[in-house]
Amino acid sequence: MGYAQVYGQWQQDPEGFWMGAAGGIDWVKKPTKALDDSRAPLFEWFTDAQVNTCWNAVDRHVIAGRGKQPAIIHDSPVTGTKHVITYAELQERVSRLAGALKAKGIAKGDRVIIYMPMVPEALEAMLACARLGAIHSVVFGGFAANELAVRIDDCTPKAIIAASCGIEPSRTVHYKPLLDAAIDQATHKPDFCVIFQREQEVARLTPGRDVAWHEFQYGVTPADCTPVAGNHPAYILYTSGTTGAPKGVVRPTAGHLVALNWTMRAIYNCGAGDVFWAASDVGWVVGHSYICYAPLIAGCTTVVYEGKPVGTPDAAAFWRVINEHKVRSFFTAPTALRAIKRDDPEGKLVPKLPTLQALYLAGERADPDTIHWAQRHLKVPVIDHWWQTETGYAIAANPLGIEHLPVKIGSPSVAMPGFDVQVLDEGGHPVSPGTLGAIAIKLPLPPGTLPTLWNAEERFKKSYLNHFPGYYETGDAGYIDADGYLYIMARTDDVINVAGHRLSTGAMEEVLASHKDVAECAVIGVADELKGQSPLGFLCLNKGTNRPHDEVVKECVQLVRDQIGPVADFKRAVVVDRLPKTRSGKILRGTMVKIADSQPWKMPATIDDPAILDEITEALKSLGLARS
Repeated sequence: MGYAQVYGQWQQDPEGFWMGAAGGIDWVKKPTKALDDSRAPLFEWFTDAQVNTCWNAVDRHVIAGRGKQPAIIHDSPVTGTKHVITYAELQERVSRLAGALKAKGIAKGDRVIIYMPMVPEALEAMLACARLGAIHSVVFGGFAANELAVRIDDCTPKAIIAASCGIEPSRTVHYKPLLDAAIDQATHKPDFCVIFQREQEVARLTPGRDVAWHEFQYGVTPADCTPVAGNHPAYILYTSGTTGAPKGVVRPTAGHLVALNWTMRAIYNCGAGDVFWAASDVGWVVGHSYICYAPLIAGCTTVVYEGKPVGTPDAAAFWRVINEHKVRSFFTAPTALRAIKRDDPEGKLVPKLPTLQALYLAGERADPDTIHWAQRHLKVPVIDHWWQTETGYAIAANPLGIEHLPVKIGSPSVAMPGFDVQVLDEGGHPVSPGTLGAIAIKLPLPPGTLPTLWNAEERFKKSYLNHFPGYYETGDAGYIDADGYLYIMARTDDVINVAGHRLSTGAMEEVLASHKDVAECAVIGVADELKGQSPLGFLCLNKGTNRPHDEVVKECVQLVRDQIGPVADFKRAVVVDRLPKTRSGKILRGTMVKIADSQPWKMPATIDDPAILDEITEALKSLGLARS
């Protein structure tokens, strides 16, 4: 059965489709129906079911006789260590940690914050919470103390599980002082903290509050799996917004299990025994869905990588991991691929990759030049797909496990079952194919997507549902072509208005990225007295490019003029060494706009390196902007 038949099957009978997918999950009590629309437009799925996530991710594979199969491969070039944990070992480790948490009073519905680097213990902590029906909230390891404090006050955890430190290529990140400062700042205080002491740095424990990871678990009775209702929150994940209070995305247990299990075969074409690697972090949604949960639910081996795409030790790091661990499907962000391409523009460090079936990209728009580079050197399908923290898995993709659709460079392909994606004008009316507009999804959203925000139902409605009644507003802008392929061109806020023309910064970035010397780029709209807004490009050049910057800028301006036309009014670009990004690789365009327009701005909590904004400010001043 091909994609069109599968998508049509869902359209004709959404409930039947998802009840069929639910057959891939072990239930304590099977659902009698799929959709619960009793509180529309707030929808829930499989609410009358009873289930446990940890059972489905760990125990059932051991019972099926695959206890000796590797569940987790930890590969840490920053510490020079590698470690394999089988499903049987994982079951023992998780049930013991859950038993220790249970003995300290953690029960169904309690919240636990997890503040860990890329170590297997982070996954074990997530799974131990799921085993007890506790609701975990993973905060990116090394996050600033005030940001951690905000999350402590919002989800009021009974416990915090943290590591003593994180390891970067050039430094040790001291987690414990950040944790202590956050608890001091927070109004809510956890009952206790569990600290995983790493040999690179042993933290000082606070007497009466902190317990060491191994000592905490000594002599405890392992815990069994606790059944929870289908709509019980599995976790809270705070979105990395740069302004206002963070939004706590709630992930419902049953829908999460059903949807993620379905995607592993349908989208990634992986099943039991296959090695799957998502080169992300457990602090982000990709890490939740495709480092921890989905691969384990599907019985795969998941790779936990503690390193960088370049510099640990070089731009061949990813290819070594793929070959050494026989990775079948690999998932990373375009920004990581661009970093590799910048260091190795000719692909000289890319070896043959005999086990790799496909490369999947998500997190930022995948520019055509980067995709072409990957196709040329990796010699596998390069699949761009699009999703959000809020959805937890792909809205649009090329579903290799169903049918390998023709690839259209620049498009994440087509909507997945469950998602009725439409492009709307400002009035909420569907626009014709090829017309730029706001991308929205007709309600209800499918299983596993957010049903609400943590303790913020009105904010959920205001943020996602009120602007286009009957739809979920994605906040992205783009268009759908005549073949039904979706194109994500920018965040809605990044569509700029130049003399009355609505233009996509993403389209300009595609053109700039095609220049032979450009490794990475960003386009923003800056205030213009005459035209409202005017585009401005930032260019990062390939390593080894020694040409005068003025020459490259002139060629790039001409490229945009030739391919988009004078209407774009693209006249200015500046060469910079780096672009400011979040730790998950998203370019901080909104902050760059505020700096350029001399508007007040706040240091984004999620920024990877604050010093880059000083460099951006100086570059903008050289153009007569950022006159703070």
